Amino acid sequence: MSDSSPLPPARLHPEAELARDALSTPLLSRAARLARWAGPDTRVDAGGGLVDEQLPEAADVLGLTGRDAAADAGEAWRVALDAGLVEVVDEKEGTVAAGADLALLTGGSPQDVLGVWLAALEAVLADASVPDLGGLVDAVVAEGGSGELDLDSLDWNPEAEAEFLDGVLGNLYLLTVGEEGAAGAPVPLPALAASVLVPGDMAEPTNDVLEQVSDAMVRLDDQFRMLEPVGLVEYRPVDEALLSDADDEPAAPVDETDVSRYGMVRLTPLGLYGLRARLLEAGFDAPAVGDLADKGADALLDGTAAFPPAAAHAETEHWLARREPLAAARELLAAARGTDEGAPLRRLRCQQALSLVGASAEPALREVLDDAELGGLARVWLTEHGAADVPPPSETMIFWLTIDTVAAQLAAEGNSEELRALVEGLARQHSGFFATAWRVDHPATADVLEAMGRLHPDKKVAKEARKAAFKARSQHGG
Repeated sequence: MSDSSPLPPARLHPEAELARDALSTPLLSRAARLARWAGPDTRVDAGGGLVDEQLPEAADVLGLTGRDAAADAGEAWRVALDAGLVEVVDEKEGTVAAGADLALLTGGSPQDVLGVWLAALEAVLADASVPDLGGLVDAVVAEGGSGELDLDSLDWNPEAEAEFLDGVLGNLYLLTVGEEGAAGAPVPLPALAASVLVPGDMAEPTNDVLEQVSDAMVRLDDQFRMLEPVGLVEYRPVDEALLSDADDEPAAPVDETDVSRYGMVRLTPLGLYGLRARLLEAGFDAPAVGDLADKGADALLDGTAAFPPAAAHAETEHWLARREPLAAARELLAAARGTDEGAPLRRLRCQQALSLVGASAEPALREVLDDAELGGLARVWLTEHGAADVPPPSETMIFWLTIDTVAAQLAAEGNSEELRALVEGLARQHSGFFATAWRVDHPATADVLEAMGRLHPDKKVAKEARKAAFKARSQHGG
Protein backbone atom coordinates (compact mmCIF):
# COMPACT_ATOMS: atom_id res chain seq x y z
CA MET A 1 0.00 0.00 0.00
CA SER A 2 1.60 3.24 -1.15
CA ASP A 3 1.42 6.30 1.09
CA SER A 4 1.55 8.65 -1.90
CA SER A 5 -1.98 8.11 -3.24
CA PRO A 6 -5.16 8.77 -1.24
CA LEU A 7 -7.17 5.78 -0.03
CA PRO A 8 -10.95 5.58 -0.52
CA PRO A 9 -12.73 7.52 2.22
CA ALA A 10 -13.79 5.75 5.41
CA ARG A 11 -17.43 6.12 6.41
CA LEU A 12 -17.01 6.53 10.16
CA HIS A 13 -19.69 6.30 12.81
CA PRO A 14 -20.14 9.35 15.11
CA GLU A 15 -17.41 9.68 17.75
CA ALA A 16 -19.92 9.47 20.63
CA GLU A 17 -21.14 6.12 19.31
CA LEU A 18 -17.58 4.87 18.79
CA ALA A 19 -16.63 5.94 22.32
CA ARG A 20 -19.54 3.91 23.72
CA ASP A 21 -18.34 0.94 21.66
CA ALA A 22 -14.82 1.40 23.03
CA LEU A 23 -16.01 1.47 26.65
CA SER A 24 -17.98 -1.74 26.14
CA THR A 25 -15.12 -3.75 24.59
CA PRO A 26 -14.19 -6.68 26.84
CA LEU A 27 -10.53 -5.75 27.11
CA LEU A 28 -10.86 -2.03 27.86
CA SER A 29 -13.75 -2.57 30.30
CA ARG A 30 -11.67 -5.23 32.13
CA ALA A 31 -8.63 -2.96 32.18
CA ALA A 32 -10.73 -0.13 33.65
CA ARG A 33 -12.18 -2.45 36.31
CA LEU A 34 -8.70 -3.56 37.37
CA ALA A 35 -7.49 0.05 37.46
CA ARG A 36 -10.33 0.91 39.86
CA TRP A 37 -9.64 -2.21 41.94
CA ALA A 38 -5.91 -1.53 42.31
CA GLY A 39 -4.84 0.02 45.62
CA PRO A 40 -1.97 0.39 48.09
CA ASP A 41 -1.70 -3.38 48.54
CA THR A 42 -1.48 -4.15 44.82
CA ARG A 43 2.00 -5.34 43.87
CA VAL A 44 3.67 -5.51 40.48
CA ASP A 45 6.91 -7.01 39.21
CA ALA A 46 9.86 -5.23 37.61
CA GLY A 47 8.02 -5.02 34.28
CA GLY A 48 4.87 -3.54 35.82
CA GLY A 49 2.86 -6.76 35.53
CA LEU A 50 0.80 -8.08 38.42
CA VAL A 51 2.78 -10.49 40.63
CA ASP A 52 1.56 -14.10 40.42
CA GLU A 53 0.01 -13.96 43.89
CA GLN A 54 -2.34 -11.16 42.80
CA LEU A 55 -3.59 -12.78 39.59
CA PRO A 56 -6.28 -15.02 41.19
CA GLU A 57 -7.83 -12.02 42.96
CA ALA A 58 -7.68 -9.94 39.76
CA ALA A 59 -9.37 -12.77 37.85
CA ASP A 60 -12.05 -12.94 40.54
CA VAL A 61 -12.66 -9.17 40.28
CA LEU A 62 -13.23 -9.64 36.55
CA GLY A 63 -15.44 -12.68 37.02
CA LEU A 64 -13.04 -14.85 35.05
CA THR A 65 -12.90 -18.60 35.58
CA GLY A 66 -11.19 -21.53 33.95
CA ARG A 67 -7.57 -22.34 33.20
CA ASP A 68 -6.98 -19.09 31.24
CA ALA A 69 -8.46 -16.80 33.90
CA ALA A 70 -5.12 -15.72 35.38
CA ALA A 71 -3.58 -15.14 31.93
CA ASP A 72 -6.60 -13.07 30.80
CA ALA A 73 -6.43 -11.02 34.00
CA GLY A 74 -2.72 -10.44 33.43
CA GLU A 75 -3.41 -9.28 29.87
CA ALA A 76 -6.12 -6.87 31.05
CA TRP A 77 -3.67 -5.46 33.62
CA ARG A 78 -0.97 -4.93 30.95
CA VAL A 79 -3.50 -3.06 28.83
CA ALA A 80 -4.46 -0.88 31.82
CA LEU A 81 -0.78 -0.08 32.33
CA ASP A 82 -0.04 0.65 28.64
CA ALA A 83 -3.21 2.74 28.24
CA GLY A 84 -2.37 4.95 31.24
CA LEU A 85 -5.21 3.68 33.44
CA VAL A 86 -2.72 2.66 36.14
CA GLU A 87 0.87 3.70 36.77
CA VAL A 88 3.75 2.36 38.83
CA VAL A 89 4.51 4.89 41.58
CA ASP A 90 7.40 3.05 43.24
CA GLU A 91 9.39 0.62 41.12
CA LYS A 92 11.43 -0.59 44.08
CA GLU A 93 8.37 -1.39 46.21
CA GLY A 94 6.28 -2.41 43.19
CA THR A 95 3.33 -0.20 44.15
CA VAL A 96 0.79 1.36 41.81
CA ALA A 97 -1.87 4.06 41.67
CA ALA A 98 -4.66 5.11 39.35
CA GLY A 99 -3.33 6.62 36.14
CA ALA A 100 -4.20 10.08 34.86
CA ASP A 101 -6.23 8.65 31.97
CA LEU A 102 -8.61 6.58 34.13
CA ALA A 103 -10.79 9.63 34.82
CA LEU A 104 -11.12 10.24 31.06
CA LEU A 105 -13.23 7.11 30.67
CA THR A 106 -16.01 8.62 32.77
CA GLY A 107 -15.40 12.38 32.58
CA GLY A 108 -13.65 12.88 29.25
CA SER A 109 -14.96 13.70 25.79
CA PRO A 110 -15.63 10.95 23.22
CA GLN A 111 -12.28 11.87 21.66
CA ASP A 112 -10.57 11.39 25.05
CA VAL A 113 -12.11 7.94 25.42
CA LEU A 114 -11.07 6.99 21.91
CA GLY A 115 -7.53 8.17 22.67
CA VAL A 116 -7.36 5.75 25.62
CA TRP A 117 -8.79 2.96 23.44
CA LEU A 118 -6.17 3.63 20.74
CA ALA A 119 -3.43 3.22 23.36
CA ALA A 120 -5.01 -0.10 24.39
CA LEU A 121 -5.17 -1.15 20.75
CA GLU A 122 -1.46 -0.45 20.25
CA ALA A 123 -0.65 -2.59 23.28
CA VAL A 124 -2.68 -5.52 21.93
CA LEU A 125 -1.21 -5.18 18.43
CA ALA A 126 2.28 -5.29 19.92
CA ASP A 127 1.38 -8.46 21.85
CA ALA A 128 -0.20 -10.01 18.75
CA SER A 129 3.13 -9.83 16.90
CA VAL A 130 4.93 -11.84 19.61
CA PRO A 131 4.93 -15.66 19.37
CA ASP A 132 3.78 -17.87 22.24
CA LEU A 133 7.14 -18.08 24.02
CA GLY A 134 5.66 -20.21 26.80
CA GLY A 135 4.54 -22.76 24.23
CA LEU A 136 7.98 -22.75 22.66
CA VAL A 137 9.61 -23.43 26.04
CA ASP A 138 7.19 -26.33 26.60
CA ALA A 139 8.14 -27.67 23.17
CA VAL A 140 11.85 -27.49 24.03
CA VAL A 141 11.25 -29.38 27.30
CA ALA A 142 9.11 -31.97 25.52
CA GLU A 143 11.97 -32.60 23.09
CA GLY A 144 14.37 -33.24 25.96
CA GLY A 145 15.90 -29.77 26.19
CA SER A 146 16.73 -27.86 29.31
CA GLY A 147 13.82 -25.52 29.00
CA GLU A 148 16.13 -22.61 28.27
CA LEU A 149 15.29 -20.90 25.02
CA ASP A 150 17.81 -19.22 22.75
CA LEU A 151 15.76 -16.37 21.26
CA ASP A 152 18.38 -15.82 18.55
CA SER A 153 17.75 -19.34 17.29
CA LEU A 154 14.00 -18.72 16.83
CA ASP A 155 12.71 -18.22 13.33
CA TRP A 156 11.09 -14.98 14.44
CA ASN A 157 11.78 -11.47 13.23
CA PRO A 158 9.74 -9.01 15.33
CA GLU A 159 9.93 -6.24 12.71
CA ALA A 160 8.88 -8.59 9.91
CA GLU A 161 6.06 -10.04 12.02
CA ALA A 162 4.71 -6.59 12.89
CA GLU A 163 5.03 -5.53 9.24
CA PHE A 164 3.13 -8.62 8.09
CA LEU A 165 0.27 -7.96 10.53
CA ASP A 166 0.20 -4.28 9.48
CA GLY A 167 0.00 -5.39 5.84
CA VAL A 168 -2.90 -7.74 6.56
CA LEU A 169 -4.77 -5.05 8.51
CA GLY A 170 -4.03 -2.52 5.77
CA ASN A 171 -5.59 -4.81 3.16
CA LEU A 172 -8.58 -5.45 5.44
CA TYR A 173 -8.99 -1.65 5.72
CA LEU A 174 -8.85 -1.28 1.92
CA LEU A 175 -11.44 -4.01 1.43
CA THR A 176 -13.70 -2.32 4.01
CA VAL A 177 -13.52 1.24 2.69
CA GLY A 178 -13.83 -0.01 -0.89
CA GLU A 179 -17.27 -1.49 -0.13
CA GLU A 180 -20.33 0.47 -1.17
CA GLY A 181 -21.97 -0.02 2.22
CA ALA A 182 -20.93 1.56 5.50
CA ALA A 183 -19.55 -1.78 6.73
CA GLY A 184 -17.53 -4.27 4.76
CA ALA A 185 -18.52 -7.91 4.27
CA PRO A 186 -16.63 -10.60 6.22
CA VAL A 187 -13.39 -11.57 4.48
CA PRO A 188 -12.24 -15.22 4.34
CA LEU A 189 -8.95 -15.70 6.17
CA PRO A 190 -7.30 -17.56 3.23
CA ALA A 191 -8.09 -14.66 0.88
CA LEU A 192 -6.73 -12.11 3.36
CA ALA A 193 -3.49 -14.06 3.87
CA ALA A 194 -3.12 -14.54 0.11
CA SER A 195 -3.62 -10.81 -0.52
CA VAL A 196 -0.35 -10.14 1.31
CA LEU A 197 1.69 -13.18 0.26
CA VAL A 198 0.73 -13.94 -3.35
CA PRO A 199 2.45 -11.59 -5.84
CA GLY A 200 0.02 -9.64 -8.00
CA ASP A 201 1.59 -10.92 -11.21
CA MET A 202 1.42 -14.59 -10.18
CA ALA A 203 -1.39 -16.23 -12.18
CA GLU A 204 -1.37 -19.45 -10.18
CA PRO A 205 0.19 -19.67 -6.69
CA THR A 206 3.07 -22.14 -6.38
CA ASN A 207 3.06 -24.91 -3.77
CA ASP A 208 5.63 -22.93 -1.79
CA VAL A 209 3.39 -19.86 -1.74
CA LEU A 210 0.36 -21.96 -0.78
CA GLU A 211 2.34 -23.36 2.15
CA GLN A 212 3.18 -19.80 3.22
CA VAL A 213 -0.53 -18.91 3.04
CA SER A 214 -1.45 -21.92 5.21
CA ASP A 215 1.22 -21.03 7.76
CA ALA A 216 0.04 -17.42 7.79
CA MET A 217 -3.56 -18.53 8.38
CA VAL A 218 -2.50 -20.30 11.58
CA ARG A 219 -0.71 -17.17 12.82
CA LEU A 220 -3.57 -14.90 11.83
CA ASP A 221 -6.09 -17.16 13.55
CA ASP A 222 -4.21 -16.64 16.84
CA GLN A 223 -3.79 -12.91 16.19
CA PHE A 224 -7.43 -12.20 15.35
CA ARG A 225 -8.51 -14.13 18.45
CA MET A 226 -6.37 -11.62 20.40
CA LEU A 227 -7.67 -8.61 18.51
CA GLU A 228 -11.38 -9.37 18.85
CA PRO A 229 -11.64 -8.55 22.62
CA VAL A 230 -10.23 -5.05 22.05
CA GLY A 231 -13.01 -4.42 19.53
CA LEU A 232 -10.92 -4.19 16.36
CA VAL A 233 -12.61 -7.04 14.50
CA GLU A 234 -15.49 -9.49 14.50
CA TYR A 235 -13.89 -12.88 14.01
CA ARG A 236 -15.12 -16.38 13.27
CA PRO A 237 -12.10 -18.60 14.06
CA VAL A 238 -10.73 -21.45 11.98
CA ASP A 239 -12.73 -24.62 12.64
CA GLU A 240 -10.53 -26.67 14.96
CA ALA A 241 -11.83 -29.86 13.37
CA LEU A 242 -9.70 -28.95 10.35
CA LEU A 243 -6.59 -29.41 12.49
CA SER A 244 -6.02 -33.01 13.54
CA ASP A 245 -3.16 -31.95 15.83
CA ALA A 246 -1.31 -28.81 16.84
CA ASP A 247 1.38 -29.29 14.18
CA ASP A 248 -1.04 -29.43 11.23
CA GLU A 249 -1.79 -26.48 9.01
CA PRO A 250 -5.15 -26.04 7.32
CA ALA A 251 -5.11 -26.84 3.62
CA ALA A 252 -6.62 -24.35 1.22
CA PRO A 253 -10.43 -24.68 1.06
CA VAL A 254 -11.64 -26.83 -1.81
CA ASP A 255 -14.79 -24.87 -2.61
CA GLU A 256 -16.71 -21.79 -1.57
CA THR A 257 -19.23 -23.71 0.53
CA ASP A 258 -16.67 -24.50 3.24
CA VAL A 259 -14.62 -21.30 3.10
CA SER A 260 -16.16 -19.92 6.31
CA ARG A 261 -14.67 -22.85 8.23
CA TYR A 262 -11.22 -21.41 7.50
CA GLY A 263 -11.93 -18.22 9.39
CA MET A 264 -13.90 -15.06 8.55
CA VAL A 265 -12.95 -11.57 9.71
CA ARG A 266 -14.59 -8.16 9.48
CA LEU A 267 -13.51 -4.76 10.79
CA THR A 268 -15.90 -3.28 13.33
CA PRO A 269 -16.87 0.42 13.02
CA LEU A 270 -14.50 0.99 15.96
CA GLY A 271 -11.80 -1.01 14.18
CA LEU A 272 -12.22 1.09 11.05
CA TYR A 273 -11.71 4.22 13.16
CA GLY A 274 -8.66 2.69 14.83
CA LEU A 275 -6.93 1.57 11.65
CA ARG A 276 -7.57 4.94 9.99
CA ALA A 277 -5.98 6.68 13.00
CA ARG A 278 -2.92 4.40 12.66
CA LEU A 279 -2.69 5.07 8.90
CA LEU A 280 -2.82 8.83 9.46
CA GLU A 281 -0.12 8.51 12.11
CA ALA A 282 2.02 6.59 9.61
CA GLY A 283 1.69 9.36 7.01
CA PHE A 284 -0.97 7.89 4.71
CA ASP A 285 -3.64 10.04 3.08
CA ALA A 286 -6.67 8.30 4.62
CA PRO A 287 -9.74 10.54 4.15
CA ALA A 288 -13.07 10.13 5.91
CA VAL A 289 -16.50 11.07 4.62
CA GLY A 290 -17.26 14.55 5.97
CA ASP A 291 -13.68 15.84 5.72
CA LEU A 292 -14.69 18.22 2.90
CA ALA A 293 -17.90 19.55 4.45
CA ASP A 294 -16.37 22.88 5.50
CA LYS A 295 -14.26 23.37 2.36
CA GLY A 296 -15.12 25.12 -0.92
CA ALA A 297 -16.90 23.55 -3.89
CA ASP A 298 -13.60 23.24 -5.76
CA ALA A 299 -12.20 21.04 -2.95
CA LEU A 300 -15.42 18.99 -2.93
CA LEU A 301 -15.42 18.31 -6.69
CA ASP A 302 -11.69 17.56 -6.85
CA GLY A 303 -11.69 15.60 -3.60
CA THR A 304 -14.58 13.30 -4.54
CA ALA A 305 -13.24 12.71 -8.06
CA ALA A 306 -11.73 9.33 -7.17
CA PHE A 307 -14.31 8.35 -4.53
CA PRO A 308 -16.55 5.30 -5.06
CA PRO A 309 -20.10 6.45 -5.98
CA ALA A 310 -21.68 5.82 -2.55
CA ALA A 311 -18.87 7.67 -0.75
CA ALA A 312 -19.05 10.61 -3.19
CA HIS A 313 -22.81 10.78 -2.63
CA ALA A 314 -22.41 10.74 1.17
CA GLU A 315 -19.64 13.38 1.10
CA THR A 316 -21.76 15.65 -1.10
CA GLU A 317 -24.74 15.31 1.24
CA HIS A 318 -22.51 16.40 4.16
CA TRP A 319 -21.34 19.40 2.13
CA LEU A 320 -24.83 20.46 1.03
CA ALA A 321 -26.26 20.13 4.54
CA ARG A 322 -24.18 23.14 5.65
CA ARG A 323 -25.27 25.45 2.81
CA GLU A 324 -28.26 27.29 1.42
CA PRO A 325 -29.33 25.37 -1.74
CA LEU A 326 -29.21 28.17 -4.34
CA ALA A 327 -25.87 29.52 -3.10
CA ALA A 328 -24.48 25.97 -3.07
CA ALA A 329 -25.62 25.41 -6.67
CA ARG A 330 -23.91 28.63 -7.85
CA GLU A 331 -20.70 27.69 -6.03
CA LEU A 332 -20.71 24.21 -7.56
CA LEU A 333 -21.22 25.54 -11.08
CA ALA A 334 -18.42 28.07 -10.70
CA ALA A 335 -16.05 25.34 -9.49
CA ALA A 336 -16.98 23.05 -12.41
CA ARG A 337 -15.53 25.35 -15.06
CA GLY A 338 -12.13 24.72 -16.57
CA THR A 339 -10.18 23.20 -19.46
CA ASP A 340 -7.64 21.26 -17.38
CA GLU A 341 -7.46 17.47 -17.42
CA GLY A 342 -9.62 17.09 -14.29
CA ALA A 343 -12.39 19.43 -15.47
CA PRO A 344 -14.69 16.83 -17.15
CA LEU A 345 -14.81 14.73 -13.99
CA ARG A 346 -15.43 17.88 -11.90
CA ARG A 347 -18.43 18.65 -14.10
CA LEU A 348 -19.73 15.08 -13.71
CA ARG A 349 -19.43 15.36 -9.91
CA CYS A 350 -21.09 18.80 -10.12
CA GLN A 351 -24.00 17.30 -12.09
CA GLN A 352 -24.37 14.54 -9.49
CA ALA A 353 -24.24 17.09 -6.66
CA LEU A 354 -26.87 19.31 -8.31
CA SER A 355 -29.21 16.31 -8.54
CA LEU A 356 -29.25 16.37 -4.71
CA VAL A 357 -30.03 20.08 -4.43
CA GLY A 358 -33.55 19.99 -5.83
CA ALA A 359 -35.74 22.52 -7.63
CA SER A 360 -34.44 25.52 -5.66
CA ALA A 361 -31.25 25.34 -7.77
CA GLU A 362 -33.13 26.29 -10.98
CA PRO A 363 -32.13 30.01 -11.05
CA ALA A 364 -28.43 29.06 -10.87
CA LEU A 365 -28.81 26.66 -13.82
CA ARG A 366 -30.64 29.24 -15.93
CA GLU A 367 -27.81 31.72 -15.32
CA VAL A 368 -25.33 29.44 -17.15
CA LEU A 369 -27.46 28.42 -20.15
CA ASP A 370 -25.22 30.44 -22.50
CA ASP A 371 -21.97 29.22 -20.93
CA ALA A 372 -19.98 27.08 -23.39
CA GLU A 373 -18.83 24.63 -20.69
CA LEU A 374 -21.94 24.50 -18.50
CA GLY A 375 -24.83 25.21 -20.90
CA GLY A 376 -25.31 21.59 -21.92
CA LEU A 377 -25.18 20.38 -18.33
CA ALA A 378 -27.73 23.07 -17.37
CA ARG A 379 -30.16 22.03 -20.11
CA VAL A 380 -29.98 18.39 -19.03
CA TRP A 381 -30.67 19.32 -15.39
CA LEU A 382 -33.56 21.67 -16.25
CA THR A 383 -35.17 19.12 -18.55
CA GLU A 384 -34.85 16.32 -15.98
CA HIS A 385 -36.50 18.58 -13.37
CA GLY A 386 -39.43 19.43 -15.64
CA ALA A 387 -38.54 23.11 -16.06
CA ALA A 388 -40.44 25.11 -18.68
CA ASP A 389 -38.96 27.06 -21.59
CA VAL A 390 -35.64 25.23 -21.79
CA PRO A 391 -33.91 26.40 -25.00
CA PRO A 392 -32.79 23.53 -27.25
CA PRO A 393 -29.03 22.97 -27.43
CA SER A 394 -27.09 23.67 -30.61
CA GLU A 395 -25.35 20.78 -32.37
CA THR A 396 -22.01 22.22 -31.24
CA MET A 397 -23.15 22.13 -27.62
CA ILE A 398 -24.46 18.55 -27.96
CA PHE A 399 -21.16 17.28 -29.33
CA TRP A 400 -19.10 19.22 -26.76
CA LEU A 401 -21.20 17.79 -23.91
CA THR A 402 -20.84 14.28 -25.37
CA ILE A 403 -17.03 14.53 -25.49
CA ASP A 404 -16.99 16.01 -21.98
CA THR A 405 -19.21 13.22 -20.62
CA VAL A 406 -17.13 10.41 -22.13
CA ALA A 407 -13.93 12.09 -20.88
CA ALA A 408 -15.41 12.20 -17.36
CA GLN A 409 -16.46 8.55 -17.50
CA LEU A 410 -12.99 7.57 -18.70
CA ALA A 411 -11.43 9.40 -15.76
CA ALA A 412 -13.91 7.93 -13.26
CA GLU A 413 -14.09 4.32 -14.40
CA GLY A 414 -11.49 3.61 -17.08
CA ASN A 415 -12.50 1.10 -19.74
CA SER A 416 -15.63 -0.15 -17.95
CA GLU A 417 -18.53 -2.12 -19.42
CA GLU A 418 -20.78 0.91 -18.81
CA LEU A 419 -18.49 3.10 -20.88
CA ARG A 420 -18.31 0.49 -23.63
CA ALA A 421 -22.12 0.48 -23.79
CA LEU A 422 -22.15 4.30 -23.92
CA VAL A 423 -19.65 4.31 -26.81
CA GLU A 424 -21.66 1.72 -28.77
CA GLY A 425 -24.85 3.72 -28.19
CA LEU A 426 -23.31 6.97 -29.42
CA ALA A 427 -22.01 5.43 -32.63
CA ARG A 428 -25.31 3.67 -33.27
CA GLN A 429 -27.56 6.70 -32.67
CA HIS A 430 -25.56 9.09 -34.81
CA SER A 431 -24.29 7.63 -38.08
CA GLY A 432 -22.07 10.63 -38.84
CA PHE A 433 -20.77 11.02 -35.28
CA PHE A 434 -17.04 10.70 -36.02
CA ALA A 435 -17.21 12.94 -39.10
CA THR A 436 -18.29 15.79 -36.81
CA ALA A 437 -16.78 14.83 -33.46
CA TRP A 438 -13.15 15.37 -34.46
CA ARG A 439 -13.90 19.09 -35.00
CA VAL A 440 -15.17 19.59 -31.39
CA ASP A 441 -13.14 22.27 -29.61
CA HIS A 442 -12.57 20.33 -26.39
CA PRO A 443 -9.14 19.52 -24.89
CA ALA A 444 -10.07 15.85 -24.55
CA THR A 445 -11.51 15.31 -28.06
CA ALA A 446 -8.59 13.27 -29.44
CA ASP A 447 -8.24 11.17 -26.27
CA VAL A 448 -11.97 10.42 -26.22
CA LEU A 449 -12.01 9.38 -29.88
CA GLU A 450 -8.98 7.16 -29.34
CA ALA A 451 -10.74 5.51 -26.40
CA MET A 452 -13.87 4.99 -28.50
CA GLY A 453 -11.72 3.27 -31.14
CA ARG A 454 -10.24 1.06 -28.45
CA LEU A 455 -13.58 0.20 -26.84
CA HIS A 456 -15.92 -0.31 -29.81
CA PRO A 457 -16.24 -4.00 -30.73
CA ASP A 458 -17.02 -3.32 -34.42
CA LYS A 459 -13.69 -3.11 -36.29
CA LYS A 460 -15.08 -0.76 -38.95
CA VAL A 461 -16.49 1.69 -36.38
CA ALA A 462 -13.28 1.43 -34.32
CA LYS A 463 -11.24 2.35 -37.38
CA GLU A 464 -13.46 5.40 -38.00
CA ALA A 465 -12.91 6.51 -34.42
CA ARG A 466 -9.11 6.17 -34.70
CA LYS A 467 -9.07 8.15 -37.97
CA ALA A 468 -11.17 10.86 -36.32
CA ALA A 469 -8.74 10.95 -33.37
CA PHE A 470 -5.82 11.43 -35.79
CA LYS A 471 -7.65 14.35 -37.45
CA ALA A 472 -8.39 15.91 -34.06
CA ARG A 473 -4.70 15.74 -33.08
CA SER A 474 -3.66 17.25 -36.41
CA GLN A 475 -6.18 20.07 -36.03
CA HIS A 476 -4.93 20.97 -32.56
CA GLY A 477 -1.26 20.54 -33.40
CA GLY A 478 -0.89 17.45 -31.15
